[in-house]
Amino acid sequence: MQIHDVTARGHNHDKRKRVGRGVASGKGKTAGRGHNGQRSRSGDHPRVGFEGGQMPIFRRMPKRGFTNARFKKHYTLVNVETLGVFEEGEVIDLAAILERGLARKTGDMLKVLGQGDLQLKVTVKAHKFSATAKEKIEAAGGSIEILD
Repeated sequence: MQIHDVTARGHNHDKRKRVGRGVASGKGKTAGRGHNGQRSRSGDHPRVGFEGGQMPIFRRMPKRGFTNARFKKHYTLVNVETLGVFEEGEVIDLAAILERGLARKTGDMLKVLGQGDLQLKVTVKAHKFSATAKEKIEAAGGSIEILD
């Protein structure tokens, strides 16, 4: 947008062109719809991917591969630095993290990642730990517990 595009009234859209109001208007007769055919009719909305009756490309292409997406495990991720809000000696698990609003629940399992530092001696119960998270928790005097 440029400064010359701004209008005094605070909006920069043109007035709607009234179509089908006589030949002299420039939008008479076919009203900008061209001549006959599906797109000239009212209510024309063929579905996305419709190719006029021709076999659509998504049906022409072969199906390939296999995916395990339905069985993918979803983890709620938390960094070591976010665990600093807990008290010394506290037991931290997914429920405690969600209760404090430290993470949004994206999965039923918890994974602790190693970004940041931890000064507290705490017990962390999670399904997975990154190698650096494990080191930092144990270096602070805490312990980890891997859940099934």
